[in-house]
Amino acid sequence: MNKMFTVHCSLFTIIMDLDVIKTIVAGATIVFGVIMPAYAIGRLATQAMKSIGRNPEAANKIQTPMVLAIAFAEAIAIYVLVVALVIKFV
Repeated sequence: MNKMFTVHCSLFTIIMDLDVIKTIVAGATIVFGVIMPAYAIGRLATQAMKSIGRNPEAANKIQTPMVLAIAFAEAIAIYVLVVALVIKFV
């Protein structure tokens, strides 16, 4: 049995099912949880390319930590996906 919730606004009243609320929260979790890792990946790549542009000989020393840092930032986005799926289906 699904529980119903009532949200009161100044103009109208919305009756929401628990599944609708879970879907909205899961979507918001994905949206807000992916913005920062995406920004971090872009920032990492930008700074690495600037560094390689200034000192091309150091490309090998810059590239490996950059790829590792991007992988860690991407892992955060994957954790957000797992949390959103848990919110949605549990």
